[in-house]
Amino acid sequence: MLRISKLADYSILIMKALADAPVQLMSAHELKQKTRLNLPTVSKLLKLLLEAGLVVSQRGPTGGYRINGVADEISVAMIVSAIDGPIAMTECSLTHNTCEHASQCETKENWQIVSRVIEEALGSVSLTAMCGSLINHPLMLKGVKVTSIVKGESH
Repeated sequence: MLRISKLADYSILIMKALADAPVQLMSAHELKQKTRLNLPTVSKLLKLLLEAGLVVSQRGPTGGYRINGVADEISVAMIVSAIDGPIAMTECSLTHNTCEHASQCETKENWQIVSRVIEEALGSVSLTAMCGSLINHPLMLKGVKVTSIVKGESH
């Protein structure tokens, strides 16, 4: 099964909580309460999001974290990459990979294309869109607009 990590998924929740009050500073404890995640997880994810420049922090008794920018300009791809690293379906999809078979791999280029399509799809979904409904989001797959996905069917 292909999926993003739980931590990347949890990061979306943290970013949504911050986006809901974009100018307010929130402590890790406040974010723990809003997201219902445990404090060590929230702290770990905030550190990674801070390193990626997706959140900013202010120290001190009235300090905390806030979203760095506007939720419409932060993509799911940016958040996933901040937590999980580069979006790649296979090792050879990465620019600098360590696969010993990459030089003679017959499917390397195709995996790179698939990885790019997935990255572009995640890049086309903003934090705002992800926290709302994607039913009418202009996500394109193979040139066909996906308006809903129900039980494995796309329309």
